[in-house]
Amino acid sequence: MKALTRTDFHLPGQVNVYHGKVRDVYNINDDLMVMVATDRISAFDVILPKGIPYKGQVLNQIAAAFLDATADIVPNWKLATPDPMVTVGLKAEGFRVEMIIRGYLTGSAWREYKAGCRELCGVKLPDGMRENEKFLEPIITPTTKAEEGHDENISAEEIIRQGLVSKEDWQTMVKYTRALFQRGSEIAASKGLILVDTKYEFGKRDGKVILIDEIHTPDSSRYFYADGYEEKFKAGEPQRQLSKEFVRQWLIERGFMNQPGQTMPEITDLYAQSVADRYIELYEHIVGEEFQPADDEGDLARRIERNVTEWLLRRAKNDK
Repeated sequence: MKALTRTDFHLPGQVNVYHGKVRDVYNINDDLMVMVATDRISAFDVILPKGIPYKGQVLNQIAAAFLDATADIVPNWKLATPDPMVTVGLKAEGFRVEMIIRGYLTGSAWREYKAGCRELCGVKLPDGMRENEKFLEPIITPTTKAEEGHDENISAEEIIRQGLVSKEDWQTMVKYTRALFQRGSEIAASKGLILVDTKYEFGKRDGKVILIDEIHTPDSSRYFYADGYEEKFKAGEPQRQLSKEFVRQWLIERGFMNQPGQTMPEITDLYAQSVADRYIELYEHIVGEEFQPADDEGDLARRIERNVTEWLLRRAKNDK
């Protein structure tokens, strides 16, 4: 099975490269960003030891589709997708805050609620809620964006008090977050899905707040199947969902949550392929078309570097 787990490109105008949990981001002339969606997969803030075939292509193509589908309501960084695993866009100064918005009480929020928490990031929650219950109105529960380790929950008041984001920029980010979630929810509903929760990242370029990074992918979002949601909720049964949560659950069942003394379970080829199949399933549901695996031509990294290099050279030529 072929999976791209690391890149080491030398691109025209390259200033530096940042290897994140799942993306390698190349700075081009301090003006553009080349974001490579690798096949790495992370959970509980740790990178799993085996890559997932086609995961990068799935994430990149879903994100590109949603960036295009929301460009009329929120300005974003995307310029082009010169390769199925790459998006090139405008470089921006990223805010050190991630905007998490939740339409339903599930995942980590449910785990905290179940343990007795009734306030998340300054948002008060009523007693008596059940797992997977819909909020009366989506709630925003931001986190600080950590370079390493766990992101930390934080309230809007604390974000502004610490100077992480100005009050004006925060209000813009909240407005954009709600508009994006509304549009994403409408698109999901048209495909028979529920956009349960997701996260957005914003940056600033030329004094304007813009949307950066990926959106509405299975790595950054959780989806339920709409069909059967009510019945399963009333019966207290787990929802059928499309997200990375199934990987987290698989790890939890095997005693791993990245806590001291815990050992990462073996990721077999068979399990990696099953994860790839789930990612492809989500792609086909969300995008509404059959997934077409890109031709690896025997070397994924070489194909990507060639495609990106050709695009950058064409752009440089056109800019002259």
